[in-house]
Amino acid sequence: MSAEQGKPSLEQDLTRLDAIVRALEAEDLDLDRALALFEEGIERLRTARERLTEAGVRLKALREAADGGLRLDDLDRAGRQQTDD
Repeated sequence: MSAEQGKPSLEQDLTRLDAIVRALEAEDLDLDRALALFEEGIERLRTARERLTEAGVRLKALREAADGGLRLDDLDRAGRQQTDD
């Protein structure tokens, strides 16, 4: 965990989400435990989604152009840079 935020990292959230899914798929899980895991999963999913949104905003941040100017670039879904040029 990051000392600054006191929250698990994105990677830790995704690893835990994977473990939660596997546990929920198990047939020997009682209802109370299943509900607790589901609630934890929803919270971790929300946190992971927020982090991914923040990362998207950072990717869309101002970048320094070759001439030293600033421009705003977007990335398409495949991660390729898109410009208005």
